[in-house]
Amino acid sequence: QVQLVESGGALVQPGESLRLSCVSTRSLLSFNYGGWYRQVPGNSRELVASFTSRGLPNYADSVKGRFTISRDNSKNTVYLQMNSLKPEDTAVYYCNARDDLFDYWGQGTQVTVSS
Repeated sequence: QVQLVESGGALVQPGESLRLSCVSTRSLLSFNYGGWYRQVPGNSRELVASFTSRGLPNYADSVKGRFTISRDNSKNTVYLQMNSLKPEDTAVYYCNARDDLFDYWGQGTQVTVSS
């Protein structure tokens, strides 16, 4: 059973930075897709950033230039560095990974951007 555990969410002020982490209980190399999503109550979950099948990063237009997705295969960890945070970035952030059979999700971590 694969588990994805997110951490790093917090309450921050506009303009500040946060780094989210997602640790997998299985090697990242066993997945063919990985990414970060976010969800606001009442809205559908939306893609924030992901690695394509070729390992290239992909970003939502709303976070381009501010967020960076990265991975450390030796630690089975995917990161989301979030800079210049805005109130509209407030959401629960979820880690996602997929293999040929299943779609795995973490439990989510709350990010709140407010003055």
